[in-house]
Amino acid sequence: MRAFVFPGQGAQAIGMGRALAEAYPAARAVFDEVDEALGENLSTLIWEGDAETLTLTRNAQPALMATSVAAMRALESEGWGIEAASFVAGHSLGEYSALCAAGAISLSDTARLLRLRGAAMQEAVPVGQGAMAAILGLDLAAVDQIARDAAGDEVCQAANDNDPAQVVISGHVAAVERAAALARERGAKRALMLPVSAPFHCALMQPAAAVMADALAGVEIAEPAVPVVANVRAEPVTEPGAIRRLLVEQVTGAVRWRESVQCMVQSGVVEFWEIGAGKALTGMIRRIAPDARTRAIGTPDDIASLKG
Repeated sequence: MRAFVFPGQGAQAIGMGRALAEAYPAARAVFDEVDEALGENLSTLIWEGDAETLTLTRNAQPALMATSVAAMRALESEGWGIEAASFVAGHSLGEYSALCAAGAISLSDTARLLRLRGAAMQEAVPVGQGAMAAILGLDLAAVDQIARDAAGDEVCQAANDNDPAQVVISGHVAAVERAAALARERGAKRALMLPVSAPFHCALMQPAAAVMADALAGVEIAEPAVPVVANVRAEPVTEPGAIRRLLVEQVTGAVRWRESVQCMVQSGVVEFWEIGAGKALTGMIRRIAPDARTRAIGTPDDIASLKG
């Protein structure tokens, strides 16, 4: 069994997806549709802009989704459609890419939702008040305890359970800094403050969750062609109402990536294809499930290698 997985924020890079768009008309059509849906030339920013502007949350989220869906459409044109996977999943915003690839949400709606999501998440907390840190070398239980001990009367919680030895925390700046220091005292190999513009996937994102609840209420969601393993539940979902609810919960809830991969492996998945920019998920999956086979599919050469 195979799963298609879709990357989240941090994987963006200037030029991503351009070779796909030049080689595959179906991929080019994705970028054109996203540009039209947003009323701007996002593709020009992706291919010719500056990295700082692309990294802005409101740009990075639809840009990464467009690149992932373009790679998926290129795969489809070579005979590797969504039915080649038994499950799909995505890391944070990548869950939207997964849902779009599986036919649950239209491409135009997905682009508009992610533009809104990125803007709402950025605006939920004033710049400088929130932070995130990656804790390396401790498991989720240990980091959960550290976050609680460091929080005080502020917010500090596990935001991304990425793999057995990488957990990201999120919350108020001072609380996250206290947690990072405490993690080092308790045996973390490293505790790194992350260069992010907002504290994602924690209670401080509640204003953004309210925005997304309103937006998702007006969007048609169909049953996906294959089950989507949801971030906040780490289990497959197919029912449109559940998908809608879980996308709202995802804004403030933790990304349970380690458990999501374990769920797919326990269901029989032996091969994971990372669809889109970068190879971050591939690295995480290798640490979660060392026996699983992995591929990164983000360029025409990656697709050509499937024919070998």
